Parts: sequence; structure tokens; C-alpha cells
Amino acid sequence: MQDDYTIHRASIHEIKLIQEVLLAAFEEYRDFYSPEAFADTILSNEETAKERLNQMKVYVAIEHGGKVIGTIEWQKIEAEEGHIRGMAVHPKKQGMNSPAASLLLHVEKEARSEGCKIMTLDTTEILQKAQKFYRRNGYKKTGKTTIWFGHLIYEFAKKLI
Repeated sequence: MQDDYTIHRASIHEIKLIQEVLLAAFEEYRDFYSPEAFADTILSNEETAKERLNQMKVYVAIEHGGKVIGTIEWQKIEAEEGHIRGMAVHPKKQGMNSPAASLLLHVEKEARSEGCKIMTLDTTEILQKAQKFYRRNGYKKTGKTTIWFGHLIYEFAKKLI
């Protein structure tokens, strides 16, 4: 239920809040990531975070008290393809009434309005909860894999039409 939070496009002033939710969401996986992969995932470098805000559309789910409880970023990478670069929800807000599905639907709707017919994303093997979430929301493994900071990542895709 979205009565407890709102979703809006993130501003440069919210970088620290975004970094906090990313760190909280991925801390339990720190030992499974290379140091470079973990730093990239949580946007530990402020310059990288600012770059992301400039290059992609970054959204936050924010509680009425002002705390960021979730974030998602995406960009149009081809005429008809959008790509989700990252998504996280604070561990205390995961599960029932999580903003995850609302964040995902928000960017899918926006991507559709920009002419995207497919949305892709990449995730690592260790993020099994995330993979289940994406499957529940219509995403399927494409069979495409790549290496990212020494980690095998799997591409998922969903038709938006």
C-alpha cells in the first residue's frame, strides 16, 4: 500500500539518503562481492553517485517522515529497450507492503511512455530473493550472461507491451 510513502525522481540533495538505503540493503551480501563490485553497488563514491543521477532516471520511495526506503534507477539504452541499473529497498521495509513493486511499476510505466517495449536488468547469482521478486513481476532469464567486476551476472527481461 502506497499510503506510507511516495515515489519521486531523486535530486542531487538525496544522494546520501540513497547511499544509506543501498548500504542497508546490500550489507548482508558484502562478503560475496568483490570490493569494487560492492562499492559500485552501494554508490560509495559520491562522484559516481552524481554521475548516475545525471545519466539515469533515479527514483526514491520516501516515507512521509523523509526517510528514503527504496530506490531504483533506469535508462533507455536503445529505441525500444529500457534497462534497470539498480534497485534496493531497506531491509526493514522488504516483504509485505514493500515499495519494491511500486518502484518497478513506476519505471515500467515511464519506459512504456517513452516507447520502450522491453525492460532488462542484470543480477548476480547470490541475489536469489531479487531473482524471485523479478520472476513474480514478469521478468525471465534471457540466457545472456556477462562478467561484472569478476562476478557472473544474469540478464532478465520483460516485455512491456
